[in-house]
Amino acid sequence: MTERPARKGRNARIAQVVRTERLTPHMQRVVFGGDGLAGLPADVFTDHYVKLLFPAEGVTYPEPFDMQRIREELPREQWPVTRTYTVRDWDAEQQEMTVDFVVHGDQGIAGPWAAHAQPGDVLRFMGPGGDYSPDPTADWHLIAGDESALPAIARALESLPDGAEARVLVEIPGPEEEQKIDTGAEITWLHRAGRPVGAALVEAVRALDFPQGRVHAFVHGEAGFVKELRRLLRIEHDIPRDQLSISGYWRLGLNEDGWQSSKREWNAQVEAEQEPASPA
Repeated sequence: MTERPARKGRNARIAQVVRTERLTPHMQRVVFGGDGLAGLPADVFTDHYVKLLFPAEGVTYPEPFDMQRIREELPREQWPVTRTYTVRDWDAEQQEMTVDFVVHGDQGIAGPWAAHAQPGDVLRFMGPGGDYSPDPTADWHLIAGDESALPAIARALESLPDGAEARVLVEIPGPEEEQKIDTGAEITWLHRAGRPVGAALVEAVRALDFPQGRVHAFVHGEAGFVKELRRLLRIEHDIPRDQLSISGYWRLGLNEDGWQSSKREWNAQVEAEQEPASPA
C-alpha cells in the first residue's frame, strides 16, 4: 500500500464487533466499536489503514498485550498474523470503525474471519497509517483501482467537494460487485469477466481523455497493473510524483506476508525503471 510514513500508534488497540453486513457477494462489512477505539486518529486521510492482528491458533498471549514482547519471547509461528485493511469509515462521535473485507470463500485468514464475525467478537489492531486525501486545489482527480482499493476509493469520493471533476474507474469481477457510493462523481465500473486482473483497468486509463490542468491521482490495487499505470502516468503523461498516490495493495501469487517481505525491493526496482530521465 506509495511507501508511507511509519504508522502512528505502535501499541495494539482492541476492538469489538458491533455489527456486520454483506454488501455484495464478495464484500463483507464489519463495524467495530468499544473503548479501545477512543481517540483513534482516523479522520485525517481517506486511505487510512489498520494492521489487524489475528492470533495464532491455540496461542494465548500475555497481558498486557505487547507485540514487541511477543516477538522477543515467542517463536515466529506463534506471532499474530497481520493483515492490512482500509478504514472504510470512522465515526468519532459513535466511536465506530468500519472495515470492508473482500471474501473468497475459505481462502485466506481475514476474509473467512469477517464472514463469520459476530457481535461481541474482539480483534486487536495496530495503526492507523495513511497518507492520501484528494487535494481540494487540484483541477481534476483520477481515481482508479480494483476491489481491494474500493473502500479507499469510496471514502475518497465521499470527501470530494460538490462539483469536483473526477475520472473514476473501478475494476471488479462482475456487476454483482458494484456498490452504491454517496458521491456526485460518475463511476465507471469495469467488469473483469474472466480477464486477467487489471487488464480492463489499464486499457481504460490508457484510453482516457485527460483534462487540462493539474491532476491528483490515486491508483491502488494489484501490483502488476499498478506498475503499468505508474509507467503511464509518470513517463507518458509526465505527472510529478507529488501529484500521485500509487501503490500495490497486493500481488498475484503472494499472500500478504510474501508481498510485504518483497514490497520494498519491488518498489525500489519500479522507481528505478520508471523515473523520467533527468535533462542533460
